[in-house]
Amino acid sequence: MNTLLPKAQIRHIAAKQTKGDAAHRVLTAESFATAHREITAWAGYAPTPLVSLSAIAGQIGVGELLYKDEGPRFGLGSFKALGGSYAALRVLQREISRRLGKDVTLADIRNGAYADACAAITLVSATDGNHGRSLAWGCKRFGVPCRIYIHAEVSEGRATAMCDLGAEVVRIDGDYDESVVLAKTEAEENGWFVVSDTSWPGYSLPPRDVMSGYGVMVQEICDVLDQAPTHVFLQGGVGGLAAGVIAALRQYWGEASPRPIIVEPELAACLFESAKTGAATKVDIAEETLMAGLSCGEPSGLAWQILAEEATDYLTIPEELVAPAVRLLAKPLGNDTPIEAGESAVAGLAVLIAAMADPSLASKLGLTSASRVLLIGSEGVTDQAIFDMIMQGHKAA
Repeated sequence: MNTLLPKAQIRHIAAKQTKGDAAHRVLTAESFATAHREITAWAGYAPTPLVSLSAIAGQIGVGELLYKDEGPRFGLGSFKALGGSYAALRVLQREISRRLGKDVTLADIRNGAYADACAAITLVSATDGNHGRSLAWGCKRFGVPCRIYIHAEVSEGRATAMCDLGAEVVRIDGDYDESVVLAKTEAEENGWFVVSDTSWPGYSLPPRDVMSGYGVMVQEICDVLDQAPTHVFLQGGVGGLAAGVIAALRQYWGEASPRPIIVEPELAACLFESAKTGAATKVDIAEETLMAGLSCGEPSGLAWQILAEEATDYLTIPEELVAPAVRLLAKPLGNDTPIEAGESAVAGLAVLIAAMADPSLASKLGLTSASRVLLIGSEGVTDQAIFDMIMQGHKAA
């Protein structure tokens, strides 16, 4: 009997998929290739580990369980290092090219050839933490002023990490979606440039670049596999991670691409509600989830184009599963590799374990003893104080 996590109620909806080519059209093979060429040339680049959690797989009854651990990514602690920094570079390339009236290369900007031009451009974004840290890191490397908007519930540890990278951090009283609105408004008023991981009408290039950067992570996974996983569980949020991973997997594996299953906090389930309505749907967040990186009430329209065609299932995870899943990875079964994961990293693992404890749900998801499941461990310990409280069995603030 699978008793690794407390018993919990998991909501599930099977998607009514539309047919189309969004996985090739919204994020093209060339956009992934351009991002891969650039990011793999950065100092400090190295593939992150793909860990086999064979003891957990045996306990819950699946054939293979693979966990892509993004904790070591560029020393920033999350997959977001592949997105915000790269999108910032692309914004600089477009704007400097426009100002100079000639095409400039990403490498020239990265190597300081246009330092004065970079210093005259301010980049801004709203964040729950990881995207802002990535943007601040990129801005510091490129010599660009950076302004980051955070909401009331973003931890002080995450705010400090962005300040330490040179960003000006502005905290508001509202939630994530309100911080997005303020970032857009003040950027328009001051001639700044928004580097967001979510899109809205008239704004799509930076979020497209963000998702293209995530393709580096997928390429690393595919490079070490000789067959496609049967399932991939992907965190929700605004949908950028899920859409980027799904598109890159589809382009690599074609019809053999794994079944994409979306997982969200039940406290911030905008993609789940979008699947119910059949259109990108905003939800109000009444209470913040412990999975801070997934506390988003409005989907990215760009990402939703891919999810609407590709994702097969949507699930929500209750809060009581998060901390036990973090502890399970840190103090694993058998000979599994210990992994220090952040709260948003464990959503897929937690819901997989819960699903395998429920034969009806496992059947609906097509999970069997032969299933080969891929999980994206989207972050390591991005706030040490919260991680320590979880490991001590206390409720994180």
